[in-house]
Amino acid sequence: MRIGELADRFGLAPHVLRHWEAMGLLAPAARVNGRRRYTRDHVVRVLTIIRAKAGGMSLEQIREILTVSGQAERRALLRRHHAELERRLREIAASKTLIEHVMQCAADDFTQCPDYRRIAETAAGPLLDDECVI
Repeated sequence: MRIGELADRFGLAPHVLRHWEAMGLLAPAARVNGRRRYTRDHVVRVLTIIRAKAGGMSLEQIREILTVSGQAERRALLRRHHAELERRLREIAASKTLIEHVMQCAADDFTQCPDYRRIAETAAGPLLDDECVI
């Protein structure tokens, strides 16, 4: 497949694939008549890069995981990133719960709603006393 076809498959611009090649994330494609030709292996690699980026990894982190020698090192890198993803998922879930409550809350000022405050406190830890001045 040509560079434009591979890029289109994932909604990318061709220059993105060239950049990833330059960074060492994507193996250079074989050239046929001067044009890059990509294989299924490239498709899998591009999908891997896209999923890793969607998971919050930087291109440098992705390159490190793709090029690290040895499973033990790769697993250690991935364990750290997995822990960060788990932390982010907990934060997202807490935010989602608050938003869902506000969408259904009948209070004029949802921040004064006792249920909202209970949910917020559960997510953030104990709130300040009403008498506290910051």
